[in-house]
Amino acid sequence: MRERLEKVDRLRAAGIEPYSRGFRPTHTTEAAKALLGEAERTDPVSIAGRLMVKRQQGGLVFADLQDGHGRIQLMANRGILGDEELSRFADLDPGDIIGVTGPVFRTKRGEITVEVQSFQLLTKSLRPLPEKWHGLKDVEIRYRQRYVDLIANPQVREVFRARTKIITAMRGLLDERGFIDVETPVLQEIPGGGHARPFETHHNALGRDLYLRIALELHLKRLLVGGFERVYEIGRVFRNEGLSPRHNPEFTMMECYQAYADYQDMMQMVEDLVVVSAMAANRPLETSYEGESVNLTPPFRRERMADLVLEYAGKHAAGEELNDLFEEHVQPRLRQPTFVLDHPVEVSPLARRREDDPRFVERFELIILGREYANAFTELTDPVDQRARFEAQAALRAGGNVEAHPMDEDFLRAVEYGLPPCGGLGFGLDRLVMLLMDQPSIRDVILFPVMKAET
Repeated sequence: MRERLEKVDRLRAAGIEPYSRGFRPTHTTEAAKALLGEAERTDPVSIAGRLMVKRQQGGLVFADLQDGHGRIQLMANRGILGDEELSRFADLDPGDIIGVTGPVFRTKRGEITVEVQSFQLLTKSLRPLPEKWHGLKDVEIRYRQRYVDLIANPQVREVFRARTKIITAMRGLLDERGFIDVETPVLQEIPGGGHARPFETHHNALGRDLYLRIALELHLKRLLVGGFERVYEIGRVFRNEGLSPRHNPEFTMMECYQAYADYQDMMQMVEDLVVVSAMAANRPLETSYEGESVNLTPPFRRERMADLVLEYAGKHAAGEELNDLFEEHVQPRLRQPTFVLDHPVEVSPLARRREDDPRFVERFELIILGREYANAFTELTDPVDQRARFEAQAALRAGGNVEAHPMDEDFLRAVEYGLPPCGGLGFGLDRLVMLLMDQPSIRDVILFPVMKAET
C-alpha cells in the first residue's frame, strides 16, 4: 500500500488525477469479443474494468481486463503508445480500474485482444489483490470481504446473477397469475407468523419496543381481509438464532396468499416455482447437490406425516411428539422432493384443521435432501378457533417457550371482519438458490452474511 500511495503522489505531481470522475465505455468485454466474428480487426471500441494480471515482453505489455461480463486481453505496443505512455501503462497495478480504447483483433495464438491506442486510469487500487489473483480460497475472507471474493472468483458472481434470475422468474410467474407484489412492515409491534426468537429494538420517539419481523404472513393475510385476493412479498426476515450452513439471522422469504385456494393449490404452486427457478438458473431438473443426485421433476412425492413416522420410526404418535419423531427420525432420510402433509394442530396455530380428523391441519412442508424448503397451509379463517389457538400458544410462552406464537389482537380483529378461504405459502429463497447452484452454505448465496466478530 505504501508503494501504491507513492504512485498516487507521483501521478498527481505529473498532473494525472488517479480517481477520475468518469469514462464512457461503448462495449462490455463480452460484446467486444462478439464484434470480431470473422473479421481480422474491428473499429476502435472503448471498454472499462479492473486490471487483473500484467506481463511485459520487450516493447509489448499484455494485461487482462475484467468487467462485470468477463475478461479480455489487452496489448499495449510501444510503437503505438510511445515510450512514455507505455511506461505509464506498465506502471499500472493489478486491481487498478482503467478505461481503454482501441480495435479488437486476434493474436497469432488466437487470443481475442484489444490493441491499446489510448488508456485512462480511472481508480487507483491501494490494496493489492490476493496473492493468488486467480482465486481466493479462505472462506472467512470470502464471506467477510465479499467485494474481494467477487473480484477474485468469477464463479461467485455467477451464483448471485443466478439468484437474481431466480427471484425475477418467481415474480414473473406470480405476476402472470394475478398476484400483486406488496410491501409489509419490517418493524412490528408483535412478531408473528412463525416460531422463532425475534430481534428486539426500541423506537425512541414513540418510547416503545418493536421487533424485526420473523415472517411475512400476518400482514399479507390482513390484505386478503381488505379485498386483495392474491398477494405476495419477497423480502428479508430476521430470526435471532445461531449461525450454521443452513441458518443466517437474516434471510429472504417469498410468501404468497391466494383467496379461494387451499394447500393442494399451494403444492402445485411450489412445483411450478421450482421448475421456473431451475430454468432461470439454467440448471436441469435432474441435478445433484454436493455429489448427491436429486430429481426436481414434478409431481413430487406426497406423504402424511403420521404415515412417515410409522414407516421410519415404527410408532403411532400425536401432537408435538409426532412432530418431534418426524424431525428426528424421518426428515433427515427424505432425500428426494417430498411434500410432508397434515401436521399436528399443536405445532400449526395458523392452519385449518382437517375436517375428517381435527387433530391434524391442512399443512405441508417440502423436504429435499433432509431440509425444509417450503411451508404452506390451508389457512385458518375461523376467528374463534384462531383465538383459542393463540391462547394456547400464549400459555406456552408464559411457561417459558420464547418461540411460541404471541397473541395478536389486531390480527384477530381483522379475521373477525372476515378472512376469505385461502391458501398460503412460504418459500425459502436462499435454500433454493443453494440447491440449484450447488452451494454448501447459506453464506455462499447471501452477499453479506452475518459473521462472528473479527479477531
